[in-house]
Amino acid sequence: MTALSHDPLWPRAGDWPPLPADPADHVDLTLIGIPTHRTSLSPTGAHATPAAVRDALRRYSQFVVPDGVGPPCADLGALAFADVGDVPEPDGPDGEARAMRSVAQASARSRALVALGGDNAATVPAALGTWGADLATAGLVTLDAHHDLRDGVSNGSPVRRLIEAGLDGQRVVQVGIADFANSRAYAARALELGITIVHRDELHRRPMADVMAQALEIASAGGGPVHVDLDVDVCDRSVAPACPASVPGGIAAHELRAAARAAGAHPAVASVDLTEIDATADTSDQRTIRLAALCVLEVAAGLALRR
Repeated sequence: MTALSHDPLWPRAGDWPPLPADPADHVDLTLIGIPTHRTSLSPTGAHATPAAVRDALRRYSQFVVPDGVGPPCADLGALAFADVGDVPEPDGPDGEARAMRSVAQASARSRALVALGGDNAATVPAALGTWGADLATAGLVTLDAHHDLRDGVSNGSPVRRLIEAGLDGQRVVQVGIADFANSRAYAARALELGITIVHRDELHRRPMADVMAQALEIASAGGGPVHVDLDVDVCDRSVAPACPASVPGGIAAHELRAAARAAGAHPAVASVDLTEIDATADTSDQRTIRLAALCVLEVAAGLALRR
């Protein structure tokens, strides 16, 4: 990474310590890497992404500029952060179980957790590890162009697998579902399971803040914890060229960032993941990786606004 300037009056994000050694100590937000990639339906170097996002975080400050309309957001430097590193080899049954244990341990000591994928297979251990015994009351919101209801075990199957594990489909909301990115069979499956669908075109007519408020209300109706999957291929391909399955016409960067902040601000959201970025395929300006890093900070900004 290129050397960055040092200014004591411009503290950088991302220099976060590990969890405190004392199990009694808690933090506001914990970062964990789940670099899944081996079952991806498309060739991917997604295992390189957590490290790339951590590097990109240091390009940004911890300060949120008040917009003059709503309440000012606290300086993120007032939050306690931790980074527990990457789960080694998180693919396959043993790796997934290892990732679930790591997430459960970290989330038990955090107000919120952000998991860096990896492909979308990371959503399964990230969600299950956070929900634990609350699976029956948990909820899920996905920002994704795809239903992720495929048969088998891959980055195309996490939502189906979570529902088969016990998640109620009526507390699943999928935002950004795109034309020509799904099949009739899986669209029908989503309806059969009771999933709420917000088509990408609906986002042309409704602000993301309103959509997320509705989605989080549905997902949290059971009273349990909510996991939010930010699959970055929901974005327009010009915004997210490092996502193998992103399509022209997806959502804008500011919409994904707004969704990330809304997730962080909602009291029921216990965990968020960022998935489907292949860091080895990004442009020279790292636009996809930098967007992911900003989404981490947006979650933290939302967390700072929680009452």
